[in-house]
Amino acid sequence: MRHWFYLAAAIAAEVTGTSLLKWGADSGNLLGLAANFCLLAFSFYLLALVVEHIPVGVAYAVWEGIGIVIISLVGFAIFGETLSTIKSIAIIAIITGIILLKRGTAMSESATA
Repeated sequence: MRHWFYLAAAIAAEVTGTSLLKWGADSGNLLGLAANFCLLAFSFYLLALVVEHIPVGVAYAVWEGIGIVIISLVGFAIFGETLSTIKSIAIIAIITGIILLKRGTAMSESATA
């Protein structure tokens, strides 16, 4: 169960780092770039711990997919970016894809057991 906590922490680090990258680009502050580098490196480290226990396809899909969803919402809420109908549908599709991938993996693992 610990690996799911690591995955959540990896997602949080990735989203925070990407948000700081955007902030740094908008403000011209290089601290955002430095923080982005450190947080993404930490996120990859945590992801490496996760793939020891969760299939890499599932771990990566959850890490990247949930990260994309959250950073899209952060862009909308904090940076004033648009969230169109098409983007909203894409977010729903990403979440649906993650759920289906996770379920498909669970089903194939139980069939081989």
